[in-house]
Amino acid sequence: MIPRNTFPHTHHDLVRTYHAQYAADIASQKYLPLVYPWSAFGAIIAIIYLLIPHKNRPWLRHARFPIYAVNVAHVAYIIKYVRGKDFATTLSVGLISSWSLIWMLAILVCNDAQKDFMRIERMGGVFRGMKQKNQETNGLTKEDLDEKKSEKSNGSLETHPTDDNTLGPRSRHGEFAWQPYPLTPFVERLDWVLDIFFNFRGAGWNWRTIATPPPPKAIQTELIRNTPNPPIHTFKPHPSQTHVYPTHRSLLVANLKTLVSGYLILDLVKTLIVHDPYFWGLVDAAPAPYIPFSTLLTSHPPLLRITRLAISQFAIMWALKSVFSLAPLFFSGTLGPALLGARAEPWIYPETWGSYAQVLDKGLAGWWSSWWHQTFRFAFEQPSRKIIQIMRLKPKSAPAKMLQLVTAFALSGVLHACGSYTCHGPTHPLSGPMSFFLLQAAAVFIEAFLRPLLVASALPRSLKRGLTFVYVHVWFYHTAPLLCDDFARGGVWLFEPIPVSVFRGGLGLGVEGDGWWCWGESGLRWFWGERWWMSGIAG
Repeated sequence: MIPRNTFPHTHHDLVRTYHAQYAADIASQKYLPLVYPWSAFGAIIAIIYLLIPHKNRPWLRHARFPIYAVNVAHVAYIIKYVRGKDFATTLSVGLISSWSLIWMLAILVCNDAQKDFMRIERMGGVFRGMKQKNQETNGLTKEDLDEKKSEKSNGSLETHPTDDNTLGPRSRHGEFAWQPYPLTPFVERLDWVLDIFFNFRGAGWNWRTIATPPPPKAIQTELIRNTPNPPIHTFKPHPSQTHVYPTHRSLLVANLKTLVSGYLILDLVKTLIVHDPYFWGLVDAAPAPYIPFSTLLTSHPPLLRITRLAISQFAIMWALKSVFSLAPLFFSGTLGPALLGARAEPWIYPETWGSYAQVLDKGLAGWWSSWWHQTFRFAFEQPSRKIIQIMRLKPKSAPAKMLQLVTAFALSGVLHACGSYTCHGPTHPLSGPMSFFLLQAAAVFIEAFLRPLLVASALPRSLKRGLTFVYVHVWFYHTAPLLCDDFARGGVWLFEPIPVSVFRGGLGLGVEGDGWWCWGESGLRWFWGERWWMSGIAG
């Protein structure tokens, strides 16, 4: 064990210290606790705004810009003055708040959600006369379709809802068609707005990213057959696209396996890292002397760095995998098509992670654009797309590509830097996460010019892949500490990812103070603020 006369003796000492400091900060009003619904005020305003039809109301359509400005002010306030008690909660204060701004920038500023977006929905219960209208558009050119689409600014489909204003997703049946912003019934409009607000990958939408696979062929045929003036959209498959589950059973079984595996893996990883002060936030400390191979690791700093970076990446990946598996299990499994209609179809929930072969074949570009999760891709792409459009740059030109890279990675840097800023520990948001992601943009841009030399060489494919593996991981060996060390300093790894530990409670592999139950006294509570709107459920 680490000697008792040292502080911290275990990670529990630091947890208690940070919790005591948090309580003091709340009592002194240096910070406010994360309270709902006040902390979600900006998102609520945006959702209410999107629920109001903008057709034939130009002033209301342009109101999306001041709505976004209100969100900027609110998020800035939250990041500056709000903190959470739990380590994951306080990280999410900055992470989720900044993400909400980036997402609303994409759907409200760079696009007009009500005008530009359509989703795939079943026809029965909301659409009538579709085939007749579709016949009117047969034979039209792409330019004709664009012209007709521009004439219908609030969606290109004329919908004919039934008289029952209570119909919603559960009442839909029949074939699929592209559904624009629905005017009636209200429950359908609410479902449409909530779907676009929380469907970040675009599965089932006309803005689906290239990394997200298209719907099945049969549904593609129905969309073409049933939709007049269909959106300009491609269903072309791409090697970087992830796996689609053909049935509900295969979707649920795969994600249940991921969740169970993730639970056990996170338990094991947490059991390992509680013995290494690096993961408590003491990034310059040596591992505990009783850890196997501790002497070897301590005497070889590069090996120690590789081990810690590998554990950090493994923990991040499986934490995300476990979280991402919850959506299909809940929406497609628990609620199901009976309540959600098309939103519970298995093709709406493709695999989140790509094949690692993309890294071996494309290097850093494959890592960031194909293998690593692409949840934020659409939002990261839209600002640069809009700038390129305004500046009239050629999308495939070098300046445009550089702009796309810098914008996407800068936004990712802002996202993670904001999360770093709201952590409990002494972090370095700009020199840590922000620098890490900006360096990735530069590396991917340079790689685009140098990699063709390796691809065009006469070396065997296996050797090319081996060289790619080496330079990718050498690059991360030198740059990943900017992000991983900052996570550790901020206290991210002090977070308990699971409620009950098999390895610490059952097998006794933890440290003093560990046991079966891991979440202690953490939980939701009611908080009374100085103003009524600052009161609510606190985390």
